[in-house]
Amino acid sequence: MKKILIVEDEPEIRQLLASYLINEGYSVSEAEDGVAAIELFSKEKFDLLILDIMIPKIDGYGVCEFVKKQSNVPVIFLSALGDEKSMVKGYDSLADDYVTKPFSMPIFLRKVKAVLRRDPSAPAEEHSKFIYKDIVMIPDMMKVTVSGKDVELTSKEFDILLTLIKNPGRIYTRELLLEMLWDYDSLVDERIVDSHIKNLRHKIGEGVIETVRGRGYRVAQKDN
Repeated sequence: MKKILIVEDEPEIRQLLASYLINEGYSVSEAEDGVAAIELFSKEKFDLLILDIMIPKIDGYGVCEFVKKQSNVPVIFLSALGDEKSMVKGYDSLADDYVTKPFSMPIFLRKVKAVLRRDPSAPAEEHSKFIYKDIVMIPDMMKVTVSGKDVELTSKEFDILLTLIKNPGRIYTRELLLEMLWDYDSLVDERIVDSHIKNLRHKIGEGVIETVRGRGYRVAQKDN
C-alpha cells in the first residue's frame, strides 16, 4: 500500500484530501505545518508528499528542499499561488507537479496515480521546461499546464505554442510556421495555421498569442 503525507494547514482541505486518498486505497498521514512534516518524514517512509506552500513554521518550498536533499520521494505542490513566480519557484524546488486551488478532485487523483507510477528507485529526472507567464510546457512529456491546470493540445498545437514561447517577441509568419512545422512539400493551405491559432487561444486564453497585422503571430516579451 502506497503511503502519502499530506501537509496542509487548512483542516477542511486536509481532511477532504485524506478521505479521498484513503478511499482510493492509500495509507495517509497528515501534518499541519512544515516542522511537523519534516519530523514525520524523518521518522517514516513515504511514497509521496502532497504539500501546500503557505504553511506555518517552515513553508512548502523549505520542506520540499529538505525532502529532495534526502530522497527521490515525489512532491506535488497544492497551492492557491497560481502566479508565474510561485510556479517557477515550485518547479525549481524539484517538485514533480504543481496544482493550483481550486482544483478538480478526479484530475488531482489521476495526477497522484501518475506520479506514483514512476520508479522511485530511479534517479530524479530533469525534464526540460519552458515557462511563459502562467504556462509551463514540458516537451518530452507533451505536457502543458496553464495556471497549474493541465491543458490537452494536439501535436501541432503543442509545436506552434512551443515555437512561439521559446522566442517571446519574435514574429512568425504563416509561411515560416508552415515551413518549420509541416511538410512544406505537401499542399497545405496557410489558413490551417489560423485554425490552429484559434484553437490554441480557446484552450490557453485569448491574451497569450498576439496577431501582428499583415505579418504573423507572436507572444509578447515577458515583463522584466
